[in-house]
Amino acid sequence: MGRFFRIKLRLRRFLRRHSWVAAIVRSFTIFSVAFGGAFGFISGALSQHSGYDPNTFAIGVSFLFAIACLWIVTLGIRLRLMRRRLRTIAMHNEAMADRNWELQEAEQRASTLFEARDDLIVLRDIDGHITYANDAYCELAQIARGELIGSTATLKVLEQGNTALESNGTRVYDQKIEGPHGPRWIAWREGLVRNDAGAPAEMQSVGRDVTDRTESERALAEARDQADAANRAKSRFLAMASHEIRTPLNGIIGMSGLLMDTQLTPEQTTYVKAVKTSGDALLALIEELLDYSKIEAGKIDLEHRAFALSGLIEEITELLAPRAQAKGIEIAAYVDERLPMQVTGDAARLRQVLLNLAGNAIKFTATGGVALIVEPGIWPNEISFLVRDTGIGIAPEAQQRIFREFEQADDRIARSYGGTGLGLSISDRIVKRMGGRISLASTPGAGSTFEVSIPLAAADPAGAHGFTAPDLAGQSIMLLAPHSIEASLISRRLQRWGAQTCIVSDPNVAEALLPERSWHTVLIDHSLGTQAMEAFAGAARIHATHRIVMVTPATRQDLSASETTMLTGYLVKPLRASSLAARLTASPEIAAPSLVMPGPAIETVAESAPAAAPAQQGLSILVAEDNEINALLMRSLLARLGHTVVITTNGEQAMESWLSATSAGTPYDLVLMDIQMPRLNGIETTKQIRAHESGGLAGQSGRRTPILALTANTLVEDRYACFEAGMDGFLIKPLDREKLEEALAGLAAARHIAA
Repeated sequence: MGRFFRIKLRLRRFLRRHSWVAAIVRSFTIFSVAFGGAFGFISGALSQHSGYDPNTFAIGVSFLFAIACLWIVTLGIRLRLMRRRLRTIAMHNEAMADRNWELQEAEQRASTLFEARDDLIVLRDIDGHITYANDAYCELAQIARGELIGSTATLKVLEQGNTALESNGTRVYDQKIEGPHGPRWIAWREGLVRNDAGAPAEMQSVGRDVTDRTESERALAEARDQADAANRAKSRFLAMASHEIRTPLNGIIGMSGLLMDTQLTPEQTTYVKAVKTSGDALLALIEELLDYSKIEAGKIDLEHRAFALSGLIEEITELLAPRAQAKGIEIAAYVDERLPMQVTGDAARLRQVLLNLAGNAIKFTATGGVALIVEPGIWPNEISFLVRDTGIGIAPEAQQRIFREFEQADDRIARSYGGTGLGLSISDRIVKRMGGRISLASTPGAGSTFEVSIPLAAADPAGAHGFTAPDLAGQSIMLLAPHSIEASLISRRLQRWGAQTCIVSDPNVAEALLPERSWHTVLIDHSLGTQAMEAFAGAARIHATHRIVMVTPATRQDLSASETTMLTGYLVKPLRASSLAARLTASPEIAAPSLVMPGPAIETVAESAPAAAPAQQGLSILVAEDNEINALLMRSLLARLGHTVVITTNGEQAMESWLSATSAGTPYDLVLMDIQMPRLNGIETTKQIRAHESGGLAGQSGRRTPILALTANTLVEDRYACFEAGMDGFLIKPLDREKLEEALAGLAAARHIAA
């Protein structure tokens, strides 16, 4: 069957190519059929034996005519179909002609674009011979196209860049090419293309001149390297400047502290306090500058540790309370009880931000007070910290400016209140680094509210330890206090605990309200005056179960014995929630120890502890310090704490002293090592000590000598260097006497246990 169709197909192709043969065969066939039919019909009709019948003849003729008509109709239908097909073919041919014309135009345009564009285009066969090159390539090669076609010519490469292979097989690389107008950087893209069906694939290379981009990138890279070098130099300068400033500052603050412990006249005490206050202010300024430089260099590191939220807030208010109370204003805090007791985050950075905001609020507030309120934020795991004051307020046009570096609301405020203008900028950057935001709402003359919103996830509740909120449902509590921030926050907390609160500012009105109901507690603010407080406490004895006075640390000692007999306890402002809860749930029959004795039992035990310290044997301490004043300060501080001190002025002397003491069997209990010393610095000295210990010298005494760094450098890199050298900790200059005592007490306790 297939063979028949192949023969038929070949025959049709032959007749289509030789149409005259088909015409001759078709004409001959028609003539033969017509002649044969007519001749046979006429011969049969004229024959004597034909049996001619006119009727039959007429029927035959009619039948033949009908067949002829049918054939003619069939030919007409076929002709119509052929014409329709011819019209379709003609339209298709016309469309093909148009398409070919468009393709020719597109090819011309593409060729024109290839020739006109600045990109280099070259095609090579599998042997590397050039089959096509555009004008740009010919111009860069400085060779005519006729000479390039068929040759294996290449461009002169001055520098080869890195090569990359894309997923589609395209190879990408850069080359520095020598050109007629100087070297040029060309970015090449190479890939195989097939131009004609059945023809072998060719390598198409398309190059783009990226000299300007490459030079810009290199200039940017050089500028970045120079900026990094400048940042490193700035960091080194700040570290050195910090060390050089902190070293004499350590002497100023430390010596003024020692001087305050001596017998001084009131005038001398005033002068010494002024010196220490100035030193502390200078230290705060240095800390701000260092924090700003760290944040600007992107070297701020955040910790993710669990911490008690309410404890942090109460510590901040207690730390700032003396400043606020010295100005005659209040500071109070409120932590919403819907928040988790412990959260995970950087407590130190959060404390820094809130201390800055609350400190500024105290500085710019003359009357009223400052409130630190902590509430759930608008997003899950978000906590909002609101610092609200009743100060001078901030003008609308200055509310955005104050978050910039070295900016304040206006020059008058800068002259009146001082400051560097860095605190808010540092706080804003820290908050953003923690993933939060800081906003401001302020009215000039009415006060300001800074809101800090930070995502802080709840920590593991298993490790949380807090107080149990008392159930005060149905209990009535009266607050006799001026309408102040702290009174409103105390009332808000008591209402959370279920109590019904009443704030009264007039003692006479409060005394008139006492008989109206049974009062669970009356809270009396000592600021109303001793006489008013004593009279109201006496009147409330038969109406209130708990009679508690709220005092400041400065007014705690002003309570007389006659006053304390009418009271059941006292609370120190700013109030802690746990202290308030404990006092409200205490038994009223037992008088508070703090009211019948000079101080609470806990305080008595705490005060007796330092007296027992000298009974313990002091530590043998080696101090390596090259500054004479700081060495004298260290000797005085340690001697007052009952320790034996040996002073060395450089690393070599410290090493020799340590070796001598260890060899003699009387090793030092502690080494306080200054980092920057002449001849041999503290890092290298520590490494040598650790090397000797690992070599067996320490084995003679059976212990490893603790080494604490004395450093004025607060950069993270310096701390890492201390730990890598083998140090056990560090103390930052200026020395904090309490931190030094804590470190030595812990070491002494460890030595006592080991003994």
